[in-house]
Amino acid sequence: MSKSLKLTLDILIGAAIPILVLKYGTAPLGALNAYLTAAMIPVVWVLLDLLVITRRFNFITAFVGLTSLMRGALAFWYVDGLLFAVKDSVSYVVSFLVFGVTALLGSPVTRAIALQGLSPDTPEREQQMKRLLDEPTVGSAMKKAGILIGVTNLAAGAVNFVINYRVVLAPFNTPAFNDQVANVNAITRFVLVLPDMVAIFFAFSMMYKAMYALLPADQGSDADAGEFWTLLARREAALVTAGDAGVASSAVLDADDVHSRAARQAREEFGLS
Repeated sequence: MSKSLKLTLDILIGAAIPILVLKYGTAPLGALNAYLTAAMIPVVWVLLDLLVITRRFNFITAFVGLTSLMRGALAFWYVDGLLFAVKDSVSYVVSFLVFGVTALLGSPVTRAIALQGLSPDTPEREQQMKRLLDEPTVGSAMKKAGILIGVTNLAAGAVNFVINYRVVLAPFNTPAFNDQVANVNAITRFVLVLPDMVAIFFAFSMMYKAMYALLPADQGSDADAGEFWTLLARREAALVTAGDAGVASSAVLDADDVHSRAARQAREEFGLS
């Protein structure tokens, strides 16, 4: 499944369909059944994707899966008013803790994301990648990227809390409650996704810029001469031959090339190229 199709299905099944269930399924299903059905649809989709469709088990999929299970479990916490606003915003706080706090503590999870995004397919490439990630400039970029994603989620969570607190006023297990939740979700599940996606894109670009800035410039007419793993292998060869000075003295990618390669790599993460 392509990344663009996967993103479309995530939005459709994770947000649009649950809203329609709350809006038009409450009358035939009953308020509680419609509410629980709307809450479980995204959970089932995430688990189906994780266990059957992509079957990829790593930090990213584990985090998405656990977050989805947490939201599904919280659906059975039958509250309204202030507590509902808190409940609906918990996932944003968790994302802030996972990304922002770990970055502030010096162990950003963005390092694991970078490893998984570039997917070293041999033990040798994995070791080369880890040495690149250990570079101070790359580590600093990883930290800043984690803080950017974490703070964006914290801000989105605050907005989500305020909107829920001010709009979802009806008692739980009533048609009015479901309708108000649907109205809020029609805003938050789409509008609040945008700053998060923008933050993730710039965070990825920041990480990849720091990595490509340490790679040597292209050499030769080989079609693969500028490919990431080819450049990384050449960097490793220079390190072995002449130590750190060998890399520092050799030609490296210019700023424009670094920027374009980093942006392309980030777009690939979203299935846009």
